[in-house]
Amino acid sequence: MAWQEQMSTIVRYVINDVDSTDYTFSNKRIETSILVAAQLVDNEVVFSNAYSIDIDGCTLSPDPTASTTKDNSFINIVSLRAGCLILGSELKTQGLSAIRVSDGPSSIDMSKTIDGIKMLYDDVCSKYEEAKMQHKLDGAVGEAILSPYSPGANVVNGNYGHGGRYQ
Repeated sequence: MAWQEQMSTIVRYVINDVDSTDYTFSNKRIETSILVAAQLVDNEVVFSNAYSIDIDGCTLSPDPTASTTKDNSFINIVSLRAGCLILGSELKTQGLSAIRVSDGPSSIDMSKTIDGIKMLYDDVCSKYEEAKMQHKLDGAVGEAILSPYSPGANVVNGNYGHGGRYQ
């Protein structure tokens, strides 16, 4: 299916797992994370298409990447959420193995390795929240300012509604 290829590629770039000769995460893990993210996002965001998500069967329909039903909002929001899930898991795993050992003048400090993952996790999750909010506000941004009741709403061709005066 096309969604598995396209969305997996996006998620891999989001989490910086792009070396195809040495992926950190398997294709199955990425695809499952996309479906779990889709299920979670489906409860938070209303999309133009209704999606059927089957995590056990590894299916998603309709295909959000198909040219006839392409849903960029769904693709982007779900990919960011999947990235957030994967990085959260990686942060937990690395956090449990973060140690610092000192023996006389020599020391090993593995606790700093999680700083980069934490920074990436925070960045991806904030982008997810921003994308989700932008989708929810799409079409409503500035609506109160540009409503029929706002000043200037009666401006037509540079002229104010009555005798060139603002009312």
